[in-house]
Amino acid sequence: MTKTFTYDDVVRYLYAETTEIENDLIVEALALDSDLMNFYLDSLDIQGQMDKIVRTPSDQSVLKVFRYSQQFSSKRPTALSF
Repeated sequence: MTKTFTYDDVVRYLYAETTEIENDLIVEALALDSDLMNFYLDSLDIQGQMDKIVRTPSDQSVLKVFRYSQQFSSKRPTALSF
């Protein structure tokens, strides 16, 4: 019986969430199914682009966090306020 792989399986493979046996079967499926291979290549490209994203908080946000944290002593529990 031939296993049919989905895009979800390819994503799991991309993020190394598959077993060794699944890896072998997915690689074979990628070689035989051009749509699945195109999805894999597109996903691999997107993953690489996402890894390059760097988020930096604004100076104002950092200052607000510091001001908030300075109002508490390290010896007493902090009460959250919203």
